[in-house]
Amino acid sequence: MKAAAILPRNLPMGVIGPILALVVLMAVGASMNENFLGWNNLSNVLARSAFIGIIAVGMTFVITAGGLDLSVGSMAAFIAGLMIMVMNALLPTLGVGIPVVLAGMAVALLAGLAAGLLNGFLITGLKIEAFIVTLGSMGIYRSLVTWLADGGTLSLDFTLRTFYQPVYYGGLFGIGWSIIVFAVVVVVGEIIMRSTAFGRHCAAVGSNEQVAKYSSVRVGRVRLMTYAALGLLVGVATIMYVPRLGSASSATGVLWELEAIAAVIIGGTVLKGGFGRVWGTVLGVLILSMIGNILNLTDFVSPYLNGAIQGAIIILAVVLQRETKAGT
Repeated sequence: MKAAAILPRNLPMGVIGPILALVVLMAVGASMNENFLGWNNLSNVLARSAFIGIIAVGMTFVITAGGLDLSVGSMAAFIAGLMIMVMNALLPTLGVGIPVVLAGMAVALLAGLAAGLLNGFLITGLKIEAFIVTLGSMGIYRSLVTWLADGGTLSLDFTLRTFYQPVYYGGLFGIGWSIIVFAVVVVVGEIIMRSTAFGRHCAAVGSNEQVAKYSSVRVGRVRLMTYAALGLLVGVATIMYVPRLGSASSATGVLWELEAIAAVIIGGTVLKGGFGRVWGTVLGVLILSMIGNILNLTDFVSPYLNGAIQGAIIILAVVLQRETKAGT
């Protein structure tokens, strides 16, 4: 039996739903503020959402395979702090330039990969529930960055930060590098999800783990690879985030896990696993970003309620998934 044979036949939620929601939000935003559809505002929204979007692509694979990761926000904060410390420490030796920036990037990628592999090993190797593992690691990473910063803020050297800033504020043909990196991650993620054995195996594992095993799918390895990929993408997102503010603290990455999970679920990926779509996650990221931007540009609802709105959206999206499944 092939893995493709055990995938769910009925796709959850309408494909048109997230698209319509995005169109409606754009119309509402344009009616409330004339600058909403301006290029400056839209590019700013895309650049700010790129961090969450990059992480959400990795989260799509984790959730599709039946997993969950609550630690990505704290992980990003810890990686950012570690990256800043290493770059500051290397500055007297390497000086301000490309080598020290590349060293910081390497640290971020390796730390993200290691953190993802550790989560994956605890979940697949020691058979601990993903919720417990990632909830615990969320607290650990948040405490570690607070300890490294001695309760304050870790700041990148000013001259180094100035040199590093174009990675976020620069771009190509008016498009920011963070947006370009996000687009590349999305394209690669969509190809992997739709056109490779790994993508099919993720859906097979999330759909029915036992049947996947009978179909010769290496369930443990597949899940381990999803967590490793997510950790690596957290590292990529951190690389793009650090030059924006040049600092890291216990407040860095707060609620990023909520936003990433919300984007994935809004985009149509089934929370219990078995079906996922990367392009849908992109729509989910844009929808959440539009909501946040509308709240910032208008006085209709306080922007401090953004987290509450995202939480309500997650609950509503799961309810709609259940309703759709019950009706099919």
